[in-house]
This record gives sequence, C-alpha cells and structure tokens, in this order.
Amino acid sequence: MDPTTGTVFEFPSLNDEYSLDLSVIIPAYNEEARLPSMLDDCINFLKSSSLNYELIIVSDGSTDNTVEVAYDFSKKLGSDKCRVLALEMNRGKGGAVRLGMLSARGELLLFADADGATKFSDFAKVEDALKGLIKEKRSHLANKMAIAIGSRAHLEKDSIAQRSIFRTILMYGFHTMVWMFAVKGIKDTQCGFKLFTRKAALACFESLHVERWAFDVELLKIAQTLNIPIVEIPVNWKEIEGSKITPILSWIEMAIDLGLIWLRYTIGAWKIKAKPE
Repeated sequence: MDPTTGTVFEFPSLNDEYSLDLSVIIPAYNEEARLPSMLDDCINFLKSSSLNYELIIVSDGSTDNTVEVAYDFSKKLGSDKCRVLALEMNRGKGGAVRLGMLSARGELLLFADADGATKFSDFAKVEDALKGLIKEKRSHLANKMAIAIGSRAHLEKDSIAQRSIFRTILMYGFHTMVWMFAVKGIKDTQCGFKLFTRKAALACFESLHVERWAFDVELLKIAQTLNIPIVEIPVNWKEIEGSKITPILSWIEMAIDLGLIWLRYTIGAWKIKAKPE
C-alpha cells in the first residue's frame, strides 16, 4: 500500500526480470527502537552511491509501532523506493526474509538485520567480493550464481573473552552441529548481512523450508548443494541492545532445526527445486 495515497499495489515476483540494481530486505520484529537508525545508515549510504535501489521492510507480525515507523520512511522516500510488507502473524526471521526476497526487483539482493549491527558501508566490499566470484560486468550479474556473506569470525576471539563459559560452550556446540549436519567451510553462518545475485536468490529461497533462526544454515546448505560459489567477507559488527535471541531457548530451537534439516534432506522429505550448475 502507498502510505501517502492509500493505493494498494501488488508486490512483484522474483521470477520477473530485474528492474533495479539492488533490493535490500530488512526483516523486523518489534524493532521500532532500532529500525530508524539502521534505515538512516542504509539510506545515507545508498543515496551517496550510483545504485538504483529499493528497501523492503518486512514486519514479522510486530506488536509495537514497527509498521508505523516503516510507513513513515516509505512516505519520505516514496513507495517505489521503500515498500512495507506487514505480516499479520509472526513467521520467524527466515519466513520474513523469504517473503521479502520473493517480492524483490533487484539484480542483487541483500538481506540486512534491522538492528544495524553491521554498518551499511560494508556493503561495498561485500559487493566487490561477489563481483570477484563472477569476474564479469554488472550487466551480467543477474543471471549468474554467486553469494557473498558478511562474517564476524574475525571478531570471535574478542567476543569469547566477553562471554561466560556456558555461552562459549553453547556457541562452539552450535558451530560443531552446523559442520556435522549441514554446512562445511563457512566460519559464520549467522551474520545477518548476505548478498545474492538474483538467480542465486531464486534458487535458494524457492527451496527454503526453515523459518526460524537456523534458516541461514539451510540457505547455505542449499547453495553448497547447488554448487553456488560463496565468499565470506569480514565485516564490522557491534552488538546492539535489544536482541530477540534468548541464549538457551534460541540455541535449542536452532539445534532442533539443524537436526530437521539433516534428517529431512537425508530421507528426501525436503527437495531442492533448482538443479546444480
């Protein structure tokens, strides 16, 4: 819906041809406090670039004023630059990201967390890394397969020093389960700053099943199964107060999802729609 005129528009489809350089998908659940600063950082960077872009803010069943905050930005930028997808029910971060991705118009598609923990200026080096995988000009990116993901692995030593022993054990346990059951060779699967070519996004998100925190792991498992090139790039990251992750419960949920990912792909209950390159 256009927040200025009230006109309702149908969202486009990822199956359509791209019409913009970049789509930024921002999943948001009860983020009225953290979303404005993240959007300001994002918009300031994009306005200074030559990119033709759009923002897609997906409110994941928020019960606070997240939708109103998002609509305020849509009014300022115009609905062509900033669109809001307001889900009535909470689906989980993975479900919100997937719906935003499948409605995007960009040649490249980035999902970025609403907390602003990663500064948007890091987009430039993530984009350069993705181009390095393809080694072709921008006009050829949409139909190529490539993914560049932000990584906080270089910060792990410092973060361990600030964590309790119990949380450190949980972290290493999760890393071990990811390696055993799903994804190998990726140091940080969970950083919320991932860039896809349009073709890679379609291949991965059409087959995504997990809608909670472990959706990143399934995404990367799908990508590795399809032999999509993935590059991991260190990004600046700072923990922002207000995280929705509860250390014990969220990690238990992730562990259950990792087990389901392994089991359901092993027995063939879950299928990957695209064919390996």
